[in-house]
Amino acid sequence: MAEYWYSRWLFERALAAIYLVAFIAAAVQFVPLLGERGLEPVGRWVQQVPFRQSPSLFYLFPKDSAFRAAAWIGVVLSIAVLTSVPQRLGSIASGVVWAILWVLYLSFVNVGQTFYGFGWETLLCEAGFFAVFLGGAHTAPSAWSLWIYRWTLFRLMFGAGLIKIRGDACWRDFTCLDYYFETQPMPNPLSWYFHWMPHGVHAAGVAINHVVELAVPFAYFAPQPIASVAGIITILFQLTLIVSGNLSWLNWLTIVLCIPLVSDAWLTWLPIRAPAEVAPSAALQMTLYVVAAGVALLSIAPVANMLSSRQMMNASFEPLHLVNTYGAFGSITRERYEIVIEGTGEEELTPETKWREYEFKGKPGDPARMPPLVAPYHMRLDWLMWFESMAPVPQSGWFFNLLAGMLRGDAQTLGLLRANPFPDRPPRYLRAKYFLYKFTTPDERRQNGQWWKRELVGTFYGPVALSARSAAPGGG
Repeated sequence: MAEYWYSRWLFERALAAIYLVAFIAAAVQFVPLLGERGLEPVGRWVQQVPFRQSPSLFYLFPKDSAFRAAAWIGVVLSIAVLTSVPQRLGSIASGVVWAILWVLYLSFVNVGQTFYGFGWETLLCEAGFFAVFLGGAHTAPSAWSLWIYRWTLFRLMFGAGLIKIRGDACWRDFTCLDYYFETQPMPNPLSWYFHWMPHGVHAAGVAINHVVELAVPFAYFAPQPIASVAGIITILFQLTLIVSGNLSWLNWLTIVLCIPLVSDAWLTWLPIRAPAEVAPSAALQMTLYVVAAGVALLSIAPVANMLSSRQMMNASFEPLHLVNTYGAFGSITRERYEIVIEGTGEEELTPETKWREYEFKGKPGDPARMPPLVAPYHMRLDWLMWFESMAPVPQSGWFFNLLAGMLRGDAQTLGLLRANPFPDRPPRYLRAKYFLYKFTTPDERRQNGQWWKRELVGTFYGPVALSARSAAPGGG
């Protein structure tokens, strides 16, 4: 498998870069979201869910210090892989570092509850596990590793295509993209422009989506150069998704998984020289046989899910997230609703009470603010606010804990937001308003410079003040 040495070299560094982003996000966000005083504390989770059901190192020590240490260790090891240090030390050293990265990130995912319940979390766990068996820099790439990653990419892309064609009717009548760019979880600066493209362009985009997700994946298993061309087509498709919205590292990781499709004939431009290679050791080869057999066995449930008329969009069938089922946007929302949280410092509420609005880092708020570019970084609270806004009343316990933290002026909670309109003292009351958001038309934007227009639908929750119970440490 000498024709894939450059491919493996690039794949390892690209995967390490995704790990780096994921661990940085954990270092910044995990404690405010899931720490001892977080919105969904891990300590409560480990008391209620058995270890065997969701194994994690944090069952041993569900403390903020452990979360921070694990995240920063992950950052350091990701950088080490990026600089090739473990790979140059040989297969064992490389495998140990990849294994530690996998165990650490699996530990976050398995106690991350709602805030880690995204398909790209399990995808990173799956891709990260199989990296353990890639070998060192001088080890010739194994065909088994390449086929395992191709099978992962196939399940990801084909599953996404199936969930769409079986799901929302707009995927069958070619109208989904008339809504998607406006109603997606977190638009970026170019989403407005994509939204106002002609319907014919949107319809063509849906058709291309079906071809790339339902037909092209079968070419992943074809001989070269067909497999390389299929990988490049998928990469180009993912790049269009990247420039049109913020979908965390889903599209970036999909591109990473395309790399094992591309042979070295396409990658000789890389600034590295392949060393003299040695065949994988007998122990590594035997291990890969066992891993491949395990993948085949664990693939039964995901394949059955893909073939089922009741296909689940993203699911794991075992607690280690080794072989999963994937899919995205099986349904498309037609209208965008947003929750806008406001506070006041006034002691008595009257019709003349002045309210000040909290601004989130990523999700729409101020109509004049340009949608930000944040991917591949993942703003978990902003994404969950998008899901929460799908109903006109609160559905999740973490939302009440968010309000309690804001009323307490909790620094960790406020750090998840873009700005605190009450820098001197916490507000006396909070309320959440429910708005319908739409992109401004080109004429409207030329006139007022705003990206959004919004219409008040009603009150989502409140007004609410801090109770004695929620004022106590850990209350909410």
